Amino acid sequence: MSVVTIAEAWPAAGRPFTVADLDRIPDDGRRYELLDGALIVSPRPTTVHQVVAGRLYSVLSSACPEDLCVVPEPAVELARQTEFDPDLVVVRMDQIGGAKFTEPPLLVIEIRSPSTALIDLNRKKAAYERFGVPSYWIVNPDPPQPELAVFELRDGRYAPAAKTPGPFTADRPSA
Repeated sequence: MSVVTIAEAWPAAGRPFTVADLDRIPDDGRRYELLDGALIVSPRPTTVHQVVAGRLYSVLSSACPEDLCVVPEPAVELARQTEFDPDLVVVRMDQIGGAKFTEPPLLVIEIRSPSTALIDLNRKKAAYERFGVPSYWIVNPDPPQPELAVFELRDGRYAPAAKTPGPFTADRPSA
């Protein structure tokens, strides 16, 4: 096995990043994502972020029918120059098996951080919309009022379906 440095994984000057370039970056504890050829580097998530992700994983996993599965922090390749690592996805069991998802998950959940809030609410939302992800949830865990914003794909565009600080009942995803 050879060791690759970040410098070796970096594309030539003036050339946008590709998913192949991203795949060569070594794991250094940061989250590397790719949006239209631009590298997005995020710090390690906070413990609040991780607790919220764990609780959501548990609730969703227990509610999923047998033909669906919740996957934490998978790679989702949307295009040759766009790949994200959402906090949670819900996929059909027949999508499980590869190193990354290349078909739209049924649900993508991003837990908002101060460093990623604008990207999650705008650029990622637009990219998931173009990719055809039926449901997109953004969780804001920050006090004083945690909040869940739900978007559903309708006629190829995301429409707000719910924005709530309290309990929420979802009809989607479904297989």
